Amino acid sequence: MIRALDHIAIAVTDFDAGVDGYRRLLGREPDLEPRDGANRAWFRLPNMALEVISASGEGGAGDRVRARIEAAGEGTWLAAFQVDDVAAAGRLLSRRGLEVETLGAFVRVHAAGLTFVLTARSDAALSPPTGREAAAVAALDHLVVTTPNPDRALGLYGAKFGLDLRLDRANEQWGARQLFFRCGGAVFEVGASLKAPVTDEPDRFGGLAWQVSDPDAAQARIAAAGFDVSPVRAGRKPGTKVFTVRDAPGDVPTLMLMPSPLLDPA
Repeated sequence: MIRALDHIAIAVTDFDAGVDGYRRLLGREPDLEPRDGANRAWFRLPNMALEVISASGEGGAGDRVRARIEAAGEGTWLAAFQVDDVAAAGRLLSRRGLEVETLGAFVRVHAAGLTFVLTARSDAALSPPTGREAAAVAALDHLVVTTPNPDRALGLYGAKFGLDLRLDRANEQWGARQLFFRCGGAVFEVGASLKAPVTDEPDRFGGLAWQVSDPDAAQARIAAAGFDVSPVRAGRKPGTKVFTVRDAPGDVPTLMLMPSPLLDPA
């Protein structure tokens, strides 16, 4: 049913500052789209798009962004999935017991305290780099969701949404259980603490991990753009490098890394 991750929306209060921040962070120029009471900036990558959105006036989208920020502040607001038939996918998820709302060409799904959107495939052009392509962010590696109930997450994201579970791993050293779902060209990762009790509290959007082809060049560019970044360090996969951006726009936990082994075609 779900073919890929289409986009992730980050709600911000100051649109100009948010757009400038992600322009400097990703090293790419966005498309601007004011519509329905909201300003949007689209940063389009090969395997998804990042939408930076802020309320600007009257309209349904503006009202929803204002309500989101009043309730939870800035940050990751929703994740959108690509499907072949939006209406049919919405009906199927409704029959599977999820809260579904049709909004024109889109379907909004509320599940485990999070908001998801079903949408048709988009074929927009890649956002151009602001400088050297090698120093720009190349793609999204994975989106993280944290859950207090990993078995509920398996039933929701695996059985109901139909995402492709590739790995279910408990790591006692980190005190975490991780579920890795393949979602087109990206990974939908769900993390749960092994030390906390299982509850029915809502899931939460966590961080974003971005792929960079040259971590050293990307770290130097992002540091020069004014961000607080960690030194480049060895990644968990042998031969890879990663670094952390400590002050990404919208307070989104952000990691830069070489491509994930879960995305290897083999």
